[in-house]
Amino acid sequence: MSDTQQPGYAFLQYVLESIVEDHDELEITSTVDDLGVLHTVKVSERDMGKLIGKGGQTVKALRTLLRIIGGSAKQRVNLKILEPVS
Repeated sequence: MSDTQQPGYAFLQYVLESIVEDHDELEITSTVDDLGVLHTVKVSERDMGKLIGKGGQTVKALRTLLRIIGGSAKQRVNLKILEPVS
């Protein structure tokens, strides 16, 4: 199954494209293992604060929504954010 067919990928791509300013630096990769689906996100350094949100609220909400999407697909879906390299 390709990255774009993984549960939550389309949702995550839509939301992140709305949040970030540097669209060319947005990368979403998906991997599947025995624990479920892991979406790994990489954004520019200036978009990192927007992605995490105040007190981590934005990323926490995204993780919650991805778990709900995974529940309907009967898979565990999680989100990992890579720190930008300076």
